[in-house]
Amino acid sequence: MLRLAIIGLGSMGKNHYRVVKKIPGIQIVALCESAPTHAYEEPLFHNVDQLLAAVTPDAAIICVPTFLHSEVSRKFLARKIPVLIEKPLASTVAEGLELLRLARENDVKLAVGHVERFNPVVTALIKELEGKELYSIQITRVGPFPPRIADVGVLTDLSVHDIDLIRYISKREITDSSIHKSRKIADHHEDNAVLSFSLERDVVAGITTNWLTPFKKRKIEVATAEAYYEANLMSQELVEYSSYTMNNAFIHRDCFVPKTEPLLSELAAFLNYVVTGEPGELAMGVDGLRALEIIEQQK
Repeated sequence: MLRLAIIGLGSMGKNHYRVVKKIPGIQIVALCESAPTHAYEEPLFHNVDQLLAAVTPDAAIICVPTFLHSEVSRKFLARKIPVLIEKPLASTVAEGLELLRLARENDVKLAVGHVERFNPVVTALIKELEGKELYSIQITRVGPFPPRIADVGVLTDLSVHDIDLIRYISKREITDSSIHKSRKIADHHEDNAVLSFSLERDVVAGITTNWLTPFKKRKIEVATAEAYYEANLMSQELVEYSSYTMNNAFIHRDCFVPKTEPLLSELAAFLNYVVTGEPGELAMGVDGLRALEIIEQQK
């Protein structure tokens, strides 16, 4: 039985708690939340120091606000307790580098919650792209302003997802980037951004993201020499368009996507990583750091 702690019971922390309860072989031995909104059956602590003085879990999931990622995660890494840190890895590259240093020096596992890697439509898309010549990737992630997000802007909260996805889907490193951003309705951070990238082997990519759109849209569009793909991250639907002819005809194919819950797949992968040392498709600390580096170098 693997003994797990969940730190932070906000929106994402509650999701982690709900999903972990579905996974056999896992015992939640501690929860931590400074201001819990309701009672839990597991031991609940109001700060991390109090928790670590009473319990030594086998692993921890860190779901606190971004500005606390570094402070909280360091306490677990220093005690050689493996952690899954909800994206982003940290608030800054400097903080991210410190977390990676601690993980390396203490020989402890560190993963980052880039959960879109486990979206089944992403898995299906990657399978469709095998053996095809890649031209471009475009990702759209827009929606209304989330009042619960106050410590970061749209780049750190949303774009890190898609920077990681571009690298993950293409299996190429980003060699050049440009970011244009603005603040329209948010008080302290950008809420509107367009990002463009050059990748290895002459592939281009782009991200459109904002908190200004009255509805949520999460879509990946990939152009290859053989076909064009549209992947809907919300409905988990994947469409292939191919065989264009001069009379404006083309073939439309709905690709099969087995529907699964991405967070369940990610947590199962993390817990397997803790036990076996095999990361599977998890985003490692270096992946989380790379996303932060790309954003920060444009500021």
